[in-house]
Amino acid sequence: MVAPLLQTHVDIDAPASKVWALISDFRRMPDWSPQCRWMRALGPLRAGTRTFNLNRRNRMFWPTTCTVVEVIPEKRLAFRVNTNGTIWSYELEPSGRGTRVTESRHAENGVSAISNLSVNALLGGTENFERELLKGMNASLANIKAAAERG
Repeated sequence: MVAPLLQTHVDIDAPASKVWALISDFRRMPDWSPQCRWMRALGPLRAGTRTFNLNRRNRMFWPTTCTVVEVIPEKRLAFRVNTNGTIWSYELEPSGRGTRVTESRHAENGVSAISNLSVNALLGGTENFERELLKGMNASLANIKAAAERG
């Protein structure tokens, strides 16, 4: 069974404007995410914009598309993975001298049957894959933190 919510956060010693510039540039997603190899928006960043993505796990590659569902500059960015219906989001909030960034994967309504089948047949099962996703989310946030805090 798919976890309804995977979530992690990091505190970044940088203003929300700098962090937002990094996460809202989908072309840079491969710089953050260990699974994403390529991501392109098919239009300006706004609700309804679609993206085309290429993901990788070891030697396996697969394409996905997403639809941006929410854009609140310097506060929240969320997109739905069209294949499985999950919503991925980044939320930014003030934290001390900087910004807390929370990355979430929402699957409160489960995932599509084809996604379940694929994860079980090709990715080692839901529990294993979700462990990898959480590890990847932590790596993504660490990479965003490093970029935001650099000079």
